[in-house]
Amino acid sequence: MSLISDKAELRARMRVVRRRLAAEHPDAGQQAAARWPVPDWPAAGLSGVEIFGLYHPAGSELDPTPLRARLPVGAVALPVAQARIGPLVFRLHTAGEALVPDALGIPSPGPAATTVAPDIIFAPMLAFDRRGGRLGQGGGHYDRTLQNLRRLKPVVVIGLAYAGQELPEIPMEPHDARLDAILTETEFIPVVREA
Repeated sequence: MSLISDKAELRARMRVVRRRLAAEHPDAGQQAAARWPVPDWPAAGLSGVEIFGLYHPAGSELDPTPLRARLPVGAVALPVAQARIGPLVFRLHTAGEALVPDALGIPSPGPAATTVAPDIIFAPMLAFDRRGGRLGQGGGHYDRTLQNLRRLKPVVVIGLAYAGQELPEIPMEPHDARLDAILTETEFIPVVREA
């Protein structure tokens, strides 16, 4: 079986798992937010953090809304798909401001919102491993986006997931972007890179 078909099968299985976890742990977003430590920015390779990229939860994705309450007002951006295939852009969003469907139908800031390059991005996923492997929905939106942003500056990527989405190993391809950390309702997991 090829890696691509392996990942498609794994995605189908993990969608079922994530739906079950979302039903079993409706307060996981609050629990995860309480476990996010404010990092030592210089040690993380950043001089400071000005913009945080969150996401609008779709389906059974872990809800990052409680985490937003721990972030500075005016420092949150949400992703926008401008086409069905391609990288995302991030636009500033203030809580309570209207959202409009993007090219994928996800509620997002409209075209009048300021486009920014986040310093830290919290990314949704279907599964993860402790080496920073991330299994997304399969469209490659975050991989393309992170590749573009990391050409501009250091960007820390934290996967948001239910603890039950952890797998021993995620099949990774050369273009797949690795996570720097994972935040679940039970723990914050820094990723230690292999030398």
